[in-house]
Amino acid sequence: MPTTVEALLRLQSWLSPAFPIGAFSYSHGLETAVDRGHVRDASDLRVWLEGVLRFGAGRTDAWFLVEARQAAVDGDDARLFDVAELASALPGAAELSLETRAQGAAFLGTVRAVWPDPGLGKLEALRAPVTLPVAVGVTGGAHGLAPDPLVALYLNAFVANLVSAGVRLIPLGQTDGQRVVAALEPVVVEAANRALGREDTTPGSATPMIDICAMRHETQYTRLFRS
Repeated sequence: MPTTVEALLRLQSWLSPAFPIGAFSYSHGLETAVDRGHVRDASDLRVWLEGVLRFGAGRTDAWFLVEARQAAVDGDDARLFDVAELASALPGAAELSLETRAQGAAFLGTVRAVWPDPGLGKLEALRAPVTLPVAVGVTGGAHGLAPDPLVALYLNAFVANLVSAGVRLIPLGQTDGQRVVAALEPVVVEAANRALGREDTTPGSATPMIDICAMRHETQYTRLFRS
């Protein structure tokens, strides 16, 4: 499926920090990691986020996005429902579940209001749970976006949001933050290619420290973020 310039412009808008899904209010457990001293500088942040991409939500989100998009394009409602249910069930902590579900609902609601398309009502019609990668995958398919730019830019936006959180929490300078983003480009490409090549038949994560940090964040005394 070729991707038009218009579709790429939409994708840029959807994954922009200005898109109203509240992404800035989530740290994916990073706030607790900084508070507990696990992440102290730019080098620690790069290693932490590399783990997210290789073994955590970066890896699984990429899989869910690609599978949801393909199921929507193929009109495979049963497959789409299964992917949506699994994406909703997989987060290992309540706040991580809130993070993906709240952003997914906000994303789908905004796109439907501004760029309406009949295909965007599919998840609602199936009464399937909505998470962010599934919402982006279904939307990308409905708007004619090829999977390659869709998954790669999704992951890059995910990294950029967490780097922004790290810049505020550690704190780091903006330039150091962008150095982390640049250093993670090959890891983003690797994670995207793994999902596009469908190397995994089913997704799974292995980031227990992130899950623990997200759980501890629920009772953290002072906090700036929702996860």
